[in-house]
Amino acid sequence: MKLIKFLSILLFFLASNFVSAQDDLLNQLDSVQTNQKQIESATFKGLQICNIQSTKLPVKGEFYFLVSHRFGDLSNGFQNFFGLDNALTKISGIYGVTNWLSLGISRHTFNKTYEISAKYKLSNQINNGFPFTIVGYNTMDINSDLKKATSPDLQFTNRLAYTTQLLVSRKFSEKFSLELAPIYVHKNLYDGILDQKDLFLMGAGARYKLSRRISLNVDYAARLNLPEDFNSPYHNPLTFGLDIETGGHIFQLVFSNSQAMNDVSYYSNATGKWFDRGMFFGFNMYRVF
Repeated sequence: MKLIKFLSILLFFLASNFVSAQDDLLNQLDSVQTNQKQIESATFKGLQICNIQSTKLPVKGEFYFLVSHRFGDLSNGFQNFFGLDNALTKISGIYGVTNWLSLGISRHTFNKTYEISAKYKLSNQINNGFPFTIVGYNTMDINSDLKKATSPDLQFTNRLAYTTQLLVSRKFSEKFSLELAPIYVHKNLYDGILDQKDLFLMGAGARYKLSRRISLNVDYAARLNLPEDFNSPYHNPLTFGLDIETGGHIFQLVFSNSQAMNDVSYYSNATGKWFDRGMFFGFNMYRVF
């Protein structure tokens, strides 16, 4: 009887410790799940906000095919059928090499430009952690429209122009996201009277979600280092847009004061003036493979 009593006490003691250990383990698991940090997603739906690049990248193995149009000046009315007679086109392919790096190439009607780009993620916005997504973006333009017949001293390097951009975004809520973007533009060949060799800008863009598949977007860039007496015919680029998600497509409708879509020209040579002349309607259409 004493042996049975001893074994009963021992079994009770072991069972109590086992239950207590299980409770401690479950509490630890709950604590881990509660404190687990997650990467913020869907800050922007498109690779561009309107014209300015967003902090979104393709995932590894994804291929984006992009077709963009910017029609002519709306203010000319029926003279050019509200811009439909004078469209510029961009055709682009962007490939996700890794989850943090994508490479792209595009062909533009404007100056028959080829644009090569690289986009790379430096950090993610983390819930209950780091507050921003930071992405680097670089482009190199090749102006293939320049002719040696008209410029005998033309060299290949004269065809090149570059941008370097740092994209910093934050998703504040399910509806609202904001991005700031310091931008540097360099041109090897430029008009010294109307243009600059080096240009610094501060860009900004925002997205506001109107419904599950539609959002209102805007982006703007202010040129910072223009001389006081510099009488430029160009203006700070400003674009409004509407994102529409349709299955595998992202369709963006845009109104801009720049008809050119390559980054160098968009930032430095926007010819239009809002509420005056030089307003351009167009779209960006992405297809993901």
